[in-house]
Amino acid sequence: MSSDPSILFQPFRLGSLELPNRLVMAPLTRNRATPDTLAPHDLNVAYYRQRASAGLIITEATQISQQGQGYILTPGIYSDAQVEGWTKVTQAVHAAGGRIFLQLWHVGRVSHVSLQPGGAAPVAPSAIQANTKTYLDHGFDSVSMPRALDAEEIPLIVRDYYNAALNAKRAGFDGVEIHGANGYLIDQFLRDGSNARTDAYGGSIENRVRFAVEVAEAVLKVWEPGRVGFRISPVSPSNDMRDSDPAALFGYLAKCLSALNLGYLHVNEGLAADNAPFDFAAIRSAFKGAYIANFGYTRARAAEAVAANRADLVAFGKLYIANPDLVARFKSDVALNEPDQKTFYGGDQKGYTDYPVMLAG
Repeated sequence: MSSDPSILFQPFRLGSLELPNRLVMAPLTRNRATPDTLAPHDLNVAYYRQRASAGLIITEATQISQQGQGYILTPGIYSDAQVEGWTKVTQAVHAAGGRIFLQLWHVGRVSHVSLQPGGAAPVAPSAIQANTKTYLDHGFDSVSMPRALDAEEIPLIVRDYYNAALNAKRAGFDGVEIHGANGYLIDQFLRDGSNARTDAYGGSIENRVRFAVEVAEAVLKVWEPGRVGFRISPVSPSNDMRDSDPAALFGYLAKCLSALNLGYLHVNEGLAADNAPFDFAAIRSAFKGAYIANFGYTRARAAEAVAANRADLVAFGKLYIANPDLVARFKSDVALNEPDQKTFYGGDQKGYTDYPVMLAG
């Protein structure tokens, strides 16, 4: 049954922030930061400004430290130059009437020694190499073998999240999203396919969730709860991820995050490699804040999800790459630009800021 698409253009209150519509720009890695500083620059400013009509922009994943980097030319939020670059982005988005959150990222084992401080091994909950690729100067290459984090190192990474949250506030963001999805460090701690620890951070679901909760608690020392979101991908196999009981794991995590009164849970609803069904409605029920649905949504499916109360907001990825004016296009129900996959990662303005927008009137 089709739903009235006008529901997507109704405002929504996220904590103390008023969003003008229910459309969210999903975090999208584009590999276009300044080479020497990994700071945003003028082209990045233009890219985000173009998309300011979204109800909420969530930036590309942004590493909290050099150790947290896994791909070339992804931006950071740990240096003054990076804060300065992001400040220009937030000022431009705000001047255009938009709202923007920064996504906080540590890739964990999805990295390469060439990107790590001193050429060190990437870090992970356990020394289990992922069967996945990273993006380097010469193109895609296999990730490096990680080393397991010592217990005393974990609070230092939590502190990096705290400092990154502080820097995001300095840069003028409206809030932050903690990246706990898609096979990166937090997700690696969560799932038993990548976490073989036997200490307080491994074994039981309660232990594997501990790191995620500690990161959220650290970020909440900087931001009010309504300005903090958390992204998960319960059954996505992205970056060689698996878990023996994702329903129990992510149901428990959702309850823990709900108890912290986080503003939203952003859920990648992609299915497992075997297409086994998953009850995302149970996650929605377990979390009392806003629910952002993401994964292959169309205008019609998004309207149906919001109308049926399966989601409060819907995030779009590839559609926002190719359609900076997605809100206007959805309102007018006109044809959408097709994204050029060859220009997704790295490059210049081609496939980044040169997609055509609708002509007014």
